[in-house]
Amino acid sequence: MKHAKEYLDEANAVVPKMTAEAAIAKHAEGGGTFIDVRDSAAIAESGTIAGAHRIPRGLIEFKADPAVEAMYDPVFQQDADIYLICGAGGQAALAGKTLMDMGYKNVTNIGGFPGWKDAGGPTES
Repeated sequence: MKHAKEYLDEANAVVPKMTAEAAIAKHAEGGGTFIDVRDSAAIAESGTIAGAHRIPRGLIEFKADPAVEAMYDPVFQQDADIYLICGAGGQAALAGKTLMDMGYKNVTNIGGFPGWKDAGGPTES
């Protein structure tokens, strides 16, 4: 049996991480696609990154696959810089590994939303 920690360890080994401060600088430059992978209830409770796309982790495979025409979201481009955030960093790491397994190369885990907010990153409800 494979445990959650093993999945997280594998994801953290391959998905690059970035500090909230560095991610805020990237966001300020206007480059990249910022995606919050938490469910809508969590985002409604705390808010999210200003301008972030809200795509729950459970839908990543469908939203990121152009072959799934009914669900594909064009924010997913193979050559885009994709920055993922969640509540604490674990879901972002797992979603990032999934995207990398799907062929996305420029995927970064920017950790949890509380870190973004504490570092003064722009937010929205």
